[in-house]
Amino acid sequence: MAETIKEAIERIGLIPVLRAKNKEQGLAVVKAMLAGGVNTVEVTMTVPGAIDLLKALKAEYGNDLLLGSGTVTSAAQAQATIDAGAEFVISPCLNLEVIAATKGSGKLSCPGALTPTEVHTAWKAGADFVKIFPCSAMGGASYLKALLAPFPYMQLIPTGGVSVSTAKSFLDAGARALGVGSDLVNLKAIEDGKPEIITEQAKAYLKVFEEYRAAKK
Repeated sequence: MAETIKEAIERIGLIPVLRAKNKEQGLAVVKAMLAGGVNTVEVTMTVPGAIDLLKALKAEYGNDLLLGSGTVTSAAQAQATIDAGAEFVISPCLNLEVIAATKGSGKLSCPGALTPTEVHTAWKAGADFVKIFPCSAMGGASYLKALLAPFPYMQLIPTGGVSVSTAKSFLDAGARALGVGSDLVNLKAIEDGKPEIITEQAKAYLKVFEEYRAAKK
């Protein structure tokens, strides 16, 4: 039986948040991450030409890259990114129309939420995962653990404050996957002509997951 997008995200465990300055920089970041074994990416709508970048990534890597869109705040945006190749749609906030549009197209929905009420509302609306953002501003892993106390069945992805050094604490708290930004998606490394920095950081993240899962067996 083929792996679902949801299963793939949990297996990979990492959603790099790509906020590149242009299409070329975005392509370079993804190439460097793939070299380190990380084969999923969230292209945010804040990237100039985000739709073109999604299309380019889909054309270049096909099924070798699990492609998603981020910072999606309207149903029209969600549909445009899905048409461009996004398999999952992530938002920084709770927008019921985005969830409905995403699910209506048969794709994975991960709306953003922060408070218990928002998290519960997102889940009841059909979210596959709920992105807890900005998690670091609320205490990081301890806040995630607090949310899961009354909602142990919910599948949460913290974003904000995730780094190689904090990743295990978020996993221990119950995160199903981790949204990671500049700690991995290092634009300066590309600007300095040192993509290998991203590649090595990608490997470091995957090592954290490997060690965490080995310890759980």
